[in-house]
Amino acid sequence: MAPFRKMLRLGQVVFASGFVLIISAFIFFSGKANEEQQTTEQFCLSCHGDPSLAVKLPDGETLSLYINPDSLTHSVHSPLGIECQACHTDIQGFPHPERNFSSLRDLSLVYVEACDKCHSTIYDKTKDSIHAQIANTGNKDAPVCTDCHGAHDIQSPDQPRTKVSETCGKCHQGVFETYTHSIHGSALLQDNPDVPVCTDCHGVHNIQDPRTQQFRVESPELCARCHADEKLMAKYGLSSKVYDLYELSWHGVDVSVYQARWPSIWHNSAVCTDCHGIHNILPASDPSSSVNPANLLVTCQKCHPTAGPNWTDAWTGHYEISQARTPWLFYVNSFYSYFVPVVLWLSVAYVLLQILHATVERVKRSLS
Repeated sequence: MAPFRKMLRLGQVVFASGFVLIISAFIFFSGKANEEQQTTEQFCLSCHGDPSLAVKLPDGETLSLYINPDSLTHSVHSPLGIECQACHTDIQGFPHPERNFSSLRDLSLVYVEACDKCHSTIYDKTKDSIHAQIANTGNKDAPVCTDCHGAHDIQSPDQPRTKVSETCGKCHQGVFETYTHSIHGSALLQDNPDVPVCTDCHGVHNIQDPRTQQFRVESPELCARCHADEKLMAKYGLSSKVYDLYELSWHGVDVSVYQARWPSIWHNSAVCTDCHGIHNILPASDPSSSVNPANLLVTCQKCHPTAGPNWTDAWTGHYEISQARTPWLFYVNSFYSYFVPVVLWLSVAYVLLQILHATVERVKRSLS
């Protein structure tokens, strides 16, 4: 029994020693890998940390080879241990292999492919976007990853949230300027987290062409993401029945039919943006709003040129008919809500009585 106990104790000692060795080796090599990674970054910065480092490109542009150490350290990649060679895969040491770029844009278009290594799902989405479609026509100005996210100074794209629309505004300056004066944009600049930024309506990496008929007929559902949210609308004293009432209107029914059967065929039935605007949306109380009572008739006349001054009197403003807001419409609607069913049921009863009468008469004749 004693020898068995000795062997058991020896086995426990060996197991414990092996476990300690494995843990120690893991800690040692993890630390070494991190040290090597940091060494790689510092090695690159020993040259690229020089603000005067630059080369002249064939088109006359100057390519700065300076990398701000502070920006790199505080980017999203560096703290995760993603070192320079993860993107610059063709560079293994010094001297670097010769690369011939005719312009700064050519360099960006080549190196953006490095994003596909880690972000393949997102990268695939960009291939179906309107930006990629424009790039495929040979337009080198179409935005790529680094135009929106940056290169060595990449940060969280939505912190602060205003950064999203400001990024889009680098190319779409006119639209951004208009947006900042709208009800949505002005609220965003006041740090309101509830209002939409560009990507909430247009998407992020798979942005589609907003000028197509399909985008147009789907736009009411886009607006409904916020404006049919009862809790969110209650916060601002707005009706959350906007989309439901629109669907019941002639405009909504017509658009729904086209969306279901002919989504790619252009149709002129009004969607939200036809009346409220697109990037220039203002509250109805604003004198400059296209749906302000003083401007509403002109807005309607864009589609209904013969509309007269009484045209807008029946407009309930996307609110349900109520005794408080629209008393005359409320009473008329209440009357017909009872009158019509009564007439229909009386008509059904009359028809049934006629059938019964005709049947009884036929039976009488057959018995006589």
